[in-house]
Formats: sequence, structure tokens, C-alpha cells
Amino acid sequence: MTNRQLNLNAFIYPTGHHEASWRHSGSVPERLYDVTYFQELARLAESAKLDAVFFADGPALRTEVKYRPDYGLEPITTLVAMATVTTHLGLIATASTTYYEPYNLARLFSSLDHISGGRAAWNIVTTATDAAAANFGYTEHPDVHERYARAREFVDAAIKLWDSWEDDALVLDKTAGVYADPDKIHRIDVEGDYVKVRGPFGSARSPQGRPVLVQAGSSNDGRDFASTYAEAIFTAHQRIEDAQAFYTDIKTRAAAFGRNPDHVKILPGLSPFIGATEAEAKELHREFNELTIVEYGLGQLQKMGRIDVSRLKLDEKVPVELFAGAGDITDNNNSRRLVFAKIVEREQPTLRQLLHTLAGARGHNVVAGTPVQIADIIEEWFTNGAADGFNIMPPQYPQGLEAFASQVVPILQERSLFRTEYTGTTLRDHYGLPRPESQYAHELALSGATGDLAPGGATGDFALSGV
Repeated sequence: MTNRQLNLNAFIYPTGHHEASWRHSGSVPERLYDVTYFQELARLAESAKLDAVFFADGPALRTEVKYRPDYGLEPITTLVAMATVTTHLGLIATASTTYYEPYNLARLFSSLDHISGGRAAWNIVTTATDAAAANFGYTEHPDVHERYARAREFVDAAIKLWDSWEDDALVLDKTAGVYADPDKIHRIDVEGDYVKVRGPFGSARSPQGRPVLVQAGSSNDGRDFASTYAEAIFTAHQRIEDAQAFYTDIKTRAAAFGRNPDHVKILPGLSPFIGATEAEAKELHREFNELTIVEYGLGQLQKMGRIDVSRLKLDEKVPVELFAGAGDITDNNNSRRLVFAKIVEREQPTLRQLLHTLAGARGHNVVAGTPVQIADIIEEWFTNGAADGFNIMPPQYPQGLEAFASQVVPILQERSLFRTEYTGTTLRDHYGLPRPESQYAHELALSGATGDLAPGGATGDFALSGV
């Protein structure tokens, strides 16, 4: 364990993670459709030797856009542009298994992995808004269990597509006129309840074999899904005790599935307000909270917490009973509702105070302190079984990332907790993850047979049919 190193991502959220970030001095909301803005953030993250940048996304306009900028640019396209100005930085994009099809999504991420030289990752989400459903011809989104059932079939199909070309399928023999070996390119013939894909994939295996699989969700369904598939998990915890319980649960589940727990990275969100003194950092936090808009905060609380606070006055204490049935860290049906419930139970805030608590990062851990204090928190969680690293969520871009990169990262490096130089070129290298072998090559090696044992049909079928 002496060589264990932190994993640190920069979570890109247009103007910053505090809901009032776009209103604070120095913010540049006018640049949110300017790709050079994101390229500058990528260079900054890479200069600090961070593992990756991560983009959230959703296929619908948020109704509260009146009060805060929306996501803006599509993440995969944006990350391609960011790839062209960096050489090592990982590139994580969010995409929905509910509103994509496996083939086109697999193609997008494979292309990003090829273009970046092996730095792509897919944050797998199932999406849960009627607004998104309406954009794709549906009257409402499927329930959570159906969404996760589809997600399992979807991810299985995407992995099979990425694996359908063995690593040595490309022959490139100009003299013989052989570009690729059809016996090492496999149909997948997936036919599930939700997903049907014939394959094979249309391009050769990408540098990482397949993109890193990321998941964000701590509900019952989310933890079951993550333990099966995820190589990195983004999660929200306010206290180290809750983070430790989640960490232990996920690692245990992963081991039960026959996976190496070290190959499942747990990365809680951390939103740091950084000042030369603790008082200065807290004053900065207060400044941001003074810029919040009550209507926006109420909408977020009611949507994410699934509660009705319309009858509460701003300076009235929030009743714990509003969150009845929220569950606990290892048994809940809505992880963010649980985070909110724990805050109310522990702090007994007024509605105004709760809105300010959630304004910083939507329930993720917000800390205000000196660079040393921030580094101390990171080290404590990292060395005490609560995290393998963090999704850093600056309250404001670019200033918050600049402060973390220039003031906190050097302390972590001095403590030998974080790299001073990249030691690999792919995101799998940064996370310490193995490059997966094509499942078809593995199956054929075990059987000693040729490519016609690919699931669902003979390898040569596609070649002979002219596909």
C-alpha cells in the first residue's frame, strides 16, 4: 500500500459547481459555447497532472435555466477538442443508456479513444426525467428498475462491440493485399428484451481495448450495477463515516462478483473553497451563498430530494419527517435524497440554511479552508478507507481549479500522495487498471477453436454476405 496514489478528476460544470457561480466576479458565462474555454481548462488540469476531466450531461433543457446556465456543448464533441490540446489527460463523458442505442454510442466512445490515444471513459447514466423522454418521442421515462435492466443489456452489447475485433485482427499486409483477418472479427448477435445488435463493430479495437467504464449512483440499483460493471464510481458523501460504509460495501460486492476490488475506484465529490486563511475561505463561501436565488434552490431541493417544501417558510426548520423512508448508505432507492435527509437529521437547518448547504455542489461535500486543510481532508479520507481519490468540483471555473491546482496539488505531491509526473499515457494507466483482453480472443483460446465460435453465429457470415 505504500505506493498507492490518489486519483483526481476535475468535474467540469460550465461556470462552476456552486449554483451562483455564474454571477460571481470573474465568471465568464459568455464563453460557455467557446471551445477554447474548455481547452484552457483541459491544459490547466493536465498541468496539475490530474487523471481526467469529467463532464455531466443530460438530453434535455433544464427548466431552471432561467436562473443558471445549462450544460451547453455536447460532451463527447467537446472532449475531442480538448484531446487535441492535451497528451495525457483522461476524458470522461456522460451518455445515457436510455436515450442512445449501443452501436452509435460505442462508435462515439471508440472514436474518442482512438483520437485521444487511449484516454476515453464513459460515465454510464440511465436518465430519469420526463423532459428527456419527451425529446425522444416518449410520454414518460421508464421506471428505475426497467432503466437499469436496459442498461445492463446495453453495456453488455457495447462491450461486445468493442471486443468484436481482436487486437491482432488488423493485418495490414500490403504485399498480400490483406487489410484484416475476418476470422478475428466477430458478430455479437445480441438479442435481449431491450437491445438487439448484430455486429460486428465497424472499426478496430481502440488503444485501451475499450473505454474505462464509470458510473455515478449509490442507490440499490446503482450499487448493484456499479459492482458489476464500473471501473470508477462517482459518489456523494458529507461525512467520512458514510463514505467508509459505501466504500466497504462496493469493494465487497465487487469481490463477490469475482472482480479485483482495487480495480474499482471510489471517487467522492469534493467542492473546495480555498483561502489563505480559514476565515478567508469561509467568507468566500458566504459571498457565493449571498448570490443564490431562492426559486432555483427550492426547485433543486424538490426535484432531487423528492419532497414538497412549498408550505415551509425560509427561516423555519426543515422537518426530518419530510425524508421518511430515505434509507441508509447501503440500502436506499434514491442516494441524493438520503444525503439530504442526513444533513437535515444531523444539522437541523432552517430551509434557508439547507438551501445554502446544497447550493455549493448539490449534496456533495463542500469544504472551506486553507490549502493545507483541504489536503488534510483528502489525505484523511484516502488513508482511512473512504476514497481512492476525488472528483474535484471547483465552486467556480476557472478560478477554483486554478487555486486547487496551484495550492493543494503541490501539498499532496510533497506528501507522496499524488504524482508529480504522468507515468503512463492512457486513462487506464492513470487509474492503475489493466487493459482488458477481447472476450472473443479469450473464449477462442480456451476452446482451441477458430473464429466461428463467436456468440450467435459464424465469424465468416458477415464477410461472405458483403457487410
